[in-house]
Amino acid sequence: MSAEPVIALSNIRKEYGRGEAQVNALDGIDLSVAPGEFVMLMGPSGSGKSTCMNLLGCLDTPSSGSYRFRGVEVGSLDREQQALLRRHYIGFVFQGFNLLSRTSALENVELPLLYRGTPKAERRARSLAALEQVGLAERADHTPAELSGGQQQRVAIARAMVTEPSLLLADEPTGNLDSARSEEIMQLLTRLNAEQGLTIVMVTHEPDIARYAHRLVHFRDGRIEEAA
Repeated sequence: MSAEPVIALSNIRKEYGRGEAQVNALDGIDLSVAPGEFVMLMGPSGSGKSTCMNLLGCLDTPSSGSYRFRGVEVGSLDREQQALLRRHYIGFVFQGFNLLSRTSALENVELPLLYRGTPKAERRARSLAALEQVGLAERADHTPAELSGGQQQRVAIARAMVTEPSLLLADEPTGNLDSARSEEIMQLLTRLNAEQGLTIVMVTHEPDIARYAHRLVHFRDGRIEEAA
């Protein structure tokens, strides 16, 4: 018996504007992602992949269609319930790191647990363990300015992982890094996927980065053109 998908999109449409100004950002897409998959979304600018990521992360809502997360119809949840889903089950990694500049790596990683109200001792222990996972435990007291770009992105990954999410959404996480640091980040994500069974959906423009994924999904003009 196959496992229930983490993500199941069915005939998802997303429209902006009306009449002649209407833009079909997503035009009836179907996408299913199984537990433990590493899926890469690719396509030119304006193809719909970033809109799709926003819907998956509950940062936006579809105009029509069905989005089920671990069997739950996301459209049936109110805004507060969607925020809880986002906070407890989805981790985010962005191109720009999004770290607080005046706080340490450890304090940056602690933030999602702080928002949850996790007790201080547990929060610190889990955040140190997350930094250990990404190979930065010895840099826990360093601020972002004292870290390289690759190290900052590893802190961002630790922050996404500290809540033990069911799904990691990564939007161009190597976009601001050189090729050596990009490879480090992709090896880290590949290891988390393989060793922990973490489900990852990632956007990239780079074919050499896409090779790390189990499956490529190509977007064009709001549709899925090819899934290999």
